[in-house]
Amino acid sequence: MTVTVTRPSKAAWAAVCRVPVSIASAALGGEIEVPTIDGGRSRVKIPEGSQTGRQMRLRGKGMPALRGAGHGDMFIELAVETPVNLTARQKEILKEFDEVQADNNPQGSSFFKTVKGFWDSMKG
Repeated sequence: MTVTVTRPSKAAWAAVCRVPVSIASAALGGEIEVPTIDGGRSRVKIPEGSQTGRQMRLRGKGMPALRGAGHGDMFIELAVETPVNLTARQKEILKEFDEVQADNNPQGSSFFKTVKGFWDSMKG
């Protein structure tokens, strides 16, 4: 987990917490518990179909503002992790999933359509 503190405005400080989530949690949705700046914990819902980089805001959970005027916001940024050291069974399940999936990859589908359109336009 990586925490970065930024200052988006003169009045408030924001904290960005990059949190690793599993492929299953990102695809199916769920909940995670994250530490907050004040030492507490907050539960955050992960929307179904979340991608790496998606941010959720926790209002008032960031750094204290200057001169005691409240707190900034805390942003949770998802980092979808690719599993490593897979067992034979896990590899089998992933291969099966790859065979049955349709156009479920929004970023990949868009990329390949763009490249195909570019090459088609070059043919004239």
